[in-house]
Amino acid sequence: MTRDEVLEVFREAGAILEGHFILSSGLRSPIFLQKARVFMYPEKTERLCKALAAKIRAAGLGDIDFVVGPAMGGLIPGYETARHLGVRSMWVEREDGEFRLRRFEMPKGARVVIVEDIVTTGLSSRETVDALKKTGAEVLAVTCLIDRSGGEADTGVPLVALTDYKVPAYPADQLPPELAALPAVKPGSRGLA
Repeated sequence: MTRDEVLEVFREAGAILEGHFILSSGLRSPIFLQKARVFMYPEKTERLCKALAAKIRAAGLGDIDFVVGPAMGGLIPGYETARHLGVRSMWVEREDGEFRLRRFEMPKGARVVIVEDIVTTGLSSRETVDALKKTGAEVLAVTCLIDRSGGEADTGVPLVALTDYKVPAYPADQLPPELAALPAVKPGSRGLA
């Protein structure tokens, strides 16, 4: 899928919002990608995740044993991408503030790809990588539907994105006047970083 095709799926689902948003990273942005609106549609989700699976295969990562997604945002795309890769899906979730594989056991040496919904700073991705490495897994890459960082996010491993969509993001104390004039909304699933 091209960048325009991916963004059109988000537009069709009403998932590209404009306003003043507080991102999960704590940064502020005039654009928010409300992927939950895309995930309401199985056919749209399948289309994106099938394309992501193809991109993962094309990245030449070799054999993959598991796909792991961070809860909440990575649950649906992780499962659907795993389905298209023909591998099992797991997820990490927070326990005492840290990501852990609470419901699953990861075999030592398992070759894992992390699937995220959207990457901005790479914080959730790095936390997921760390959690999996503690189990003895080999993390091959972090993958995502959209890389908001334009390739700048530090995930700790290679990042494979279906597409990028760089939009401005600002620290709360460095907002442009037009953004500062709007009320801030926190639509994401994670508390402020």
